[in-house]
Amino acid sequence: MISATSRPYIDASVPVLRQHGQAITTTFYRNMFVAHPELTYLFNMGNQASGVQQQSLASALFAYAANIDNMAALAPVASRIAHKHASVGLRPDHYPIVGFHLLGAIREVLGEAATEPLLKAWEEAYGSLARVLIDAEAKMYADAGIEPGQLRAMRVVEVTCESENVIAIRMVAADGGALPPFRAGQYVSVEAIFEDGRRQLRQYSVSDAPGKDSLRISVKREDGIGANPAGAVSNWLHQNVKVGTLLQVSHPFGDFLPDTESDEPVVLLSAGVGITPMIAALNRIARVHPDRRVIFAHAARSSAFHPHQEDIAAAQARMPHLQVVTFHDEDAGAGALPGKMELARLPSWPRGETDVYLCGPLPFMQAQWHALLAAGVPAGRLHREVFGPDLLDHLL
Repeated sequence: MISATSRPYIDASVPVLRQHGQAITTTFYRNMFVAHPELTYLFNMGNQASGVQQQSLASALFAYAANIDNMAALAPVASRIAHKHASVGLRPDHYPIVGFHLLGAIREVLGEAATEPLLKAWEEAYGSLARVLIDAEAKMYADAGIEPGQLRAMRVVEVTCESENVIAIRMVAADGGALPPFRAGQYVSVEAIFEDGRRQLRQYSVSDAPGKDSLRISVKREDGIGANPAGAVSNWLHQNVKVGTLLQVSHPFGDFLPDTESDEPVVLLSAGVGITPMIAALNRIARVHPDRRVIFAHAARSSAFHPHQEDIAAAQARMPHLQVVTFHDEDAGAGALPGKMELARLPSWPRGETDVYLCGPLPFMQAQWHALLAAGVPAGRLHREVFGPDLLDHLL
């Protein structure tokens, strides 16, 4: 909670942030990285180049200001941000740096409109949010038994070409120890070390069920289209990882957790590389509840760009009530339906009583989300894996 003195200034910031939010966050990142270039290690610099990260932070600031008295609405967003922070090893001493440059960016962009009372109000609001995140992240580190930023050496034991642009990397602990526990839907950060000595972390969903002596991630090679640059880390992994490679990997984090343990019906919808957490969930369900009723639908460009088809076939062999529906934009055939995923072409299920999980590109999730709501699926039954501005669209 913030003080009664500060609240009017935060309320007055809502239209200002709507208009100037991205200019503020662009200025913030530029100034912070000049002063602290070491922090580029923690951020996705591809998203910096494309503007996605600036847009995400602008949306977060606006959502925070607009909902500052509604922590129940902000809690799921704060949880997802805290998990992301824990995965890259954010520490309490990073927060004052961020706060200093955020307030400086507000002052720089707004000029005379950034009065001292307004800046004081945002200093208080930022401090309140920082404390929530610091406390949540401290608990995550303690529960995991790790220090912030602690990575573990993992040895690659298998690299599988899953599609034209996706490889699956299976790893074991290099020290021979047990793997940390995780749940289907969670992700790990993987460190890339480039020839010039730069290091970057990137997050990848675990793409196989927990309970094994190995951990698998699936990595889509981001080739770069238009203003979006090629993915530095994904291309580095595709070019350099082979059996025997040692990778530095974080503890698993993430709060997108499909229900894999009950015997209730469930619907898993994905597109593109969004299939990876769904495969982890499907493989877990096939192991613990093979008789469960599951609808598993996936949309891909074509069969050549459809990863993890062997996992799906293996699950079908074990699960008599699994219904698989595949959509291909280009080479529909061999059981695939032509075009984009459409709700009308999926098997029916009890709309009000079944959880639905979504993962894929933002346009895909937006389209499915609105179609599902229109079909009578309660918002509380819908769950999606997303980090960008779309995470906040219900608050904006």
